Amino acid sequence: MNQPGAHHHHHQRETDAVGIGAALVQASGSTHADHAGGHDHGAMIADYRRRFWVTLVLTPPVLLLSPMIQHWLGLAGTIVFPGDGLLLFALSTIVYVYGGWPFLTGFVSELRKKQPGMMTLIALAISAAYFFSAAVTFGFPGEAFYWELVTLIGIMLLGHWIEMRSVMGASRALEELVRLLPDVATRIDANGSTHDVPIAALAPGDRVLVRPGAKVPVDGVIIEGVSGFNEAMLTGESKPVSKGVGEAAIGGAINGAGAVTIEVTATGDKTYLAQVIDLVRKAQATRSRTQDLANRAAAWLTYIALVVGIGTLVVWLLLGQTTSFAIERMVTVMVVACPHALGLAVPLVVAVSTSLSAGNGLLIRDRAAFERARNLNAVVFDKTGTLTEGRFGVSDIVLIGEGDENLELAFAAAAESQSEHPIAHGIVAEAKDRGLSWPKASEVRNITGEGIVANVDGEDIRIVSPGHLSRTSKEISHPRLKKLENQGKTVVVLVRGGAPRALFALADIVRPESKQAITELKSLGIDSIMLTGDARGVAQAVSEELGITEYFAEVLPNEKSEKIEELQSRGLAVAMVGDGVNDAPALVVADLGIAIGAGTDVAVESADIVLVRSDPSDVVAIIGLSRATYRKMVQNLLWATGYNTVAIPMAAGITFGTGFLMTPAVAAALMSVSTVIVALNAQLLRFYRGRRGAEA
Repeated sequence: MNQPGAHHHHHQRETDAVGIGAALVQASGSTHADHAGGHDHGAMIADYRRRFWVTLVLTPPVLLLSPMIQHWLGLAGTIVFPGDGLLLFALSTIVYVYGGWPFLTGFVSELRKKQPGMMTLIALAISAAYFFSAAVTFGFPGEAFYWELVTLIGIMLLGHWIEMRSVMGASRALEELVRLLPDVATRIDANGSTHDVPIAALAPGDRVLVRPGAKVPVDGVIIEGVSGFNEAMLTGESKPVSKGVGEAAIGGAINGAGAVTIEVTATGDKTYLAQVIDLVRKAQATRSRTQDLANRAAAWLTYIALVVGIGTLVVWLLLGQTTSFAIERMVTVMVVACPHALGLAVPLVVAVSTSLSAGNGLLIRDRAAFERARNLNAVVFDKTGTLTEGRFGVSDIVLIGEGDENLELAFAAAAESQSEHPIAHGIVAEAKDRGLSWPKASEVRNITGEGIVANVDGEDIRIVSPGHLSRTSKEISHPRLKKLENQGKTVVVLVRGGAPRALFALADIVRPESKQAITELKSLGIDSIMLTGDARGVAQAVSEELGITEYFAEVLPNEKSEKIEELQSRGLAVAMVGDGVNDAPALVVADLGIAIGAGTDVAVESADIVLVRSDPSDVVAIIGLSRATYRKMVQNLLWATGYNTVAIPMAAGITFGTGFLMTPAVAAALMSVSTVIVALNAQLLRFYRGRRGAEA
């Protein structure tokens, strides 16, 4: 990812996409990368496909030339000509060398690493079949089973081809991300003329025109125009996000109906999208605990297969069976023990869940921590900026006497519209949210530290503190006033025409999604706890509003991590959700650190998971996805190990007396079916429906 100028040319992005696939395969713990001689993933798939088709074309003649198949088809003695045995040997040799090549080279590389695995098993199985049959052709007593050799190789190639396409499918979400960036951008020169340039030619500080419906080519800040941007590729949220001058436009987002001019802030591998892709690739490569378990099991299976395989050969020979029968049993054991399904059980699920998460704005930096998310007992939320929006806004409007809320709010907004004070911003924002319009105010002046006076539509408007009112004219005795002040809210009074008309209470606005997130966590059996530096009154008010039972108030930034440790000492598995700036120590201490609302800053080093959206509900999505992912891994591991436990004794010939005997070809077919089941089961995770009805 960190090649200079990544994402610049179309070709560059293509290679990146393929690189992602290859990274994924290496992450899957598979040895394909080795035995394909280090080709990239796309080329490897094409290579398997080619070898499969060649094998498939050569299989019918081999079958028809095989005496046993002729016998089964009732054609015994009909297809006989001089040299037919040698032709059978020649065709089978082509299949063994050409079709079996990936397995033979894989076997060599596994031996070099002293890590015998599935390639070793396949290579042993096909080599045993080939050399035994060749020996029969040149005079050794017994029955050649070339037909089983070619069908075995064909089925193995098909299984691998399908398996690798599944791996590729899992990494496709990343390729889609890579392809989101357009190839060219419309640059505006100093004289105002525009022309298209390759993205590689852009540098920070350049001005770029983004036309309606076009993709934003690189990260930038809007310096002209207003438009809606579809950022679904980053957040899974299909609703366009409205942005104007001074706001960030992210490379890859799709512009709506308005033309905007942006000033480039980041290009190449510095862009948000490049960072996300890099992050996801690293996450897919990080080992998860379950994966280590699967790899250990696969290694054991290899040794078991070798011991049982050789043991089977010896036992059948001692029991007086023919050499060809004993060898066939050994070959069948080798084939059936191939731990493909096991080797894939975890990596495929990892690949699918990581790309799913990324497409929904959940960026996993540490897989092991993500797996731990399923066992959480408590989630600690930082208040400001996490449960709340971190902006001062109107939380309550209380009318004094008769009147209309919107009318009084419009008068207040008119008086405050020229002020830069946070209270003024809050009142004006609320009026805008309600779609109100107001007349222009005149004769506006400040009463230092106490409020503002203005003339609106000929009326005298004052917005002052209750304290100022009690000192100058008369005290407000409204019952709600005391309660609002006890909640730590800032209260101002609107005086119109000499009489108090309304109270406006302002506070840090609670996010609408927070309450739903707390409720959903409760339904999952997880306690929510709030952590804030604010006064106890504020903490209590927000907790009551959200339905949180436990909170820590007046906590200094450096004490946050101590509070997490305190919860852990009570035996709780704790996730910490914070904005990643002053919460860094707490994020590190927690069992799972979640940085929220990272926006365009992906590299929140202290967090295990980064949430693109500032939405606490995404915490619920993480826990849900973690549980679903773990379920899939366990299902796959149980299937893969259970299958081998049953199949190996059958391959060794335990069913000899029943009239059914598993042949190497049947074993190969069963093994491939097992692999495909595991691959498909991993893909089913895509249909996991999380909170938003988006995938995950």
